[in-house]
Amino acid sequence: MSRRSRNSRAWRYVWSGIQRDADARALVLASESEEWSYDRLQYSDSDSEADFRTVVVPSVPSAVPVTGESYCGCDSQAEGSYNSRLRGFQRVKDCHCGEDDQDFDWVWDINGRSTATLLSCDNRKVNFHTEYSCGTAAIRGSKELADGQHFWEIKMTSPVYGTDMMVGIGTSDVNLDKYKHTFCSLLGKDADSWGLSYTGLLHHKGDKTNFSSRFGQGSIIGVHLDTWHGTLTFFKNRKCIGVAATELQNKRFYPMACSTAAKSSMKVIRSCFATTSLQYLCCARLRQLLPDCTDTLDVLPLPPGLRQLLYNKLGWVLSLNNGAAEESSEGPEPPSHMPVSPLVGPSSESDSEGCSSDPEACQRKRCRWT
Repeated sequence: MSRRSRNSRAWRYVWSGIQRDADARALVLASESEEWSYDRLQYSDSDSEADFRTVVVPSVPSAVPVTGESYCGCDSQAEGSYNSRLRGFQRVKDCHCGEDDQDFDWVWDINGRSTATLLSCDNRKVNFHTEYSCGTAAIRGSKELADGQHFWEIKMTSPVYGTDMMVGIGTSDVNLDKYKHTFCSLLGKDADSWGLSYTGLLHHKGDKTNFSSRFGQGSIIGVHLDTWHGTLTFFKNRKCIGVAATELQNKRFYPMACSTAAKSSMKVIRSCFATTSLQYLCCARLRQLLPDCTDTLDVLPLPPGLRQLLYNKLGWVLSLNNGAAEESSEGPEPPSHMPVSPLVGPSSESDSEGCSSDPEACQRKRCRWT
């Protein structure tokens, strides 16, 4: 074996170790993370020691958890929870904000998961890499999502950091254990899945699109799969982010999540199903007409029996904040060709005029319901 081949193999081994260490260490000081910023590595290109080439090393995945995107204002997500003396973020008591007692259409599948996962809370909470991380772990829901309207919410119940932590959908063809020894963004790496990363990037077919601002511990990520219109829409903290995909009719998906971060966890706090009926479409239209209401049922003059019926069957439709999609504060705005939900159109002639002058603003207006 030539010296170049030996050095190349040594470099791959070193970089793999750096990535593994970055994902395995959740709790490090900012000053320590700076020590990992290896700018250059030199290796011999031949048997002669005099000829060196310079290789720029990619940035090491962040081991410092993301903060500031929690659904609630609990002290557990405050910046003060960082304790430099303990060299990391303190583990905090579970926050239950945003969680309600309800029936679940599905939970995490005990038979559809990577080996590096552990289930708890009646299979609603998944813990990834309970000791240390050496790759990417993934899990899917216990129900294949066919015809109808599917909505679920996943809460980040641990510090969010590392190469990637993602929420999304995928078909039965997605191999959950394929990258168990590789750090990667598993959801969206192929054509069979879509994944929203905690970094705000939307992944599909190996491509990445700036989609939202980051989310962190305490964030609630909502996903709406509309099989009637074939759309996939994401919400963050119960506010619309945007439509991620269209033309998904006649396809079957599973809810999915993945993580490379050691001792990370996510929890299903809602999973609902509704048939695409006239009742559903009416509720969706009411929510669109009253976007500023916290809960549409609070302002509608309905008989108590009908109010309770709608709350039990379609409460999630009537309570989501479907205002204009959020504008990311990090990176460029979403591209103007982002898919638009079929259920929503310009609300007036003035909106239509605005579309011709500012298509991106029009897209944000149209993302009021999916």
